[in-house]
Amino acid sequence: MTSNPRERDGASLPGIVYAYPKPIEEDEEEEDEDVKFGEFEDEYESESPSESGTESLTWISWFCSLPGHEYFAEVGEDFIEDDFNLTGLNALVPFYKEALEMILDVEPPEEDSLKIPDVSIVESSAELLYGLIHQRYILTRHGMQQMVDKYEAGHFGYCPRVFCHSHPVLPCGRSDLPGLDTVKLFCPNCIDNYSPPSSRFHGVDGAFFGTTFPHLLYQCYRDLFPSIIAPKNNTDASTLQYQEQEAEEDADKTAHRTIQPDQLGKRIPYSRIYTPKIYGFKVSEYAKTGPRMKWIRMRPSSLEEIDKV
Repeated sequence: MTSNPRERDGASLPGIVYAYPKPIEEDEEEEDEDVKFGEFEDEYESESPSESGTESLTWISWFCSLPGHEYFAEVGEDFIEDDFNLTGLNALVPFYKEALEMILDVEPPEEDSLKIPDVSIVESSAELLYGLIHQRYILTRHGMQQMVDKYEAGHFGYCPRVFCHSHPVLPCGRSDLPGLDTVKLFCPNCIDNYSPPSSRFHGVDGAFFGTTFPHLLYQCYRDLFPSIIAPKNNTDASTLQYQEQEAEEDADKTAHRTIQPDQLGKRIPYSRIYTPKIYGFKVSEYAKTGPRMKWIRMRPSSLEEIDKV
């Protein structure tokens, strides 16, 4: 009869080796935990810079990327750092120094930061200051080139008038002083202003673009804008050969003209004007509901008509 090995204290079966688990010391467990925690910490540190993509984003880039600020150009810091370009703005902007430091991403001293009751006041002043600087910057060569790129890409939108055939528009203001009116859209074809179609632009101050910008841009980039002379054939909108022919035929008279051909726009204008009709008959100008001030949209057909005025 075999005896149970559990009943025999201190005895073991012959030829059988028992393997007991090795006890783990507390120091080794702490080292393993430190290694694992260090691995997670390294992963977190390696991911944090990529996750926070706004660290390298400047205040100017952030401001221009906000919804409703698609019309703005990014003003170069060299232009802002020149005191001559900021002449007179300190009288229009509260907390001028702090706002300028915020635009240039300069950390203000602790003493100055304690004097400001609320940071939101400086943020609103920085937006106002940048808008007034932007009004001056887009009148420079570099600023105009940025706005021309936006204009050709259609970032400013198109004219809502039917007979302008979606002609590109330019942002402009009706006042150079802030707080008077919002931004408008100027159409070079019909020479008229329109409100932006989207409501997100209704809060943008028109002074941030000013009254000079679209008209000065027309003088500097005539190749992009339509001529004031209506084409002889309104259906032909491919070339401006009629202007060149007139200039060659009347070469002797060019010295006596008030406007030279090279001062006009180089693109064909859309000169069609809407005519109200009732049952196919034109409504008379003398009728109570007849068209009024139709001559405002009419264009001269030649330079001679301008000289006669």
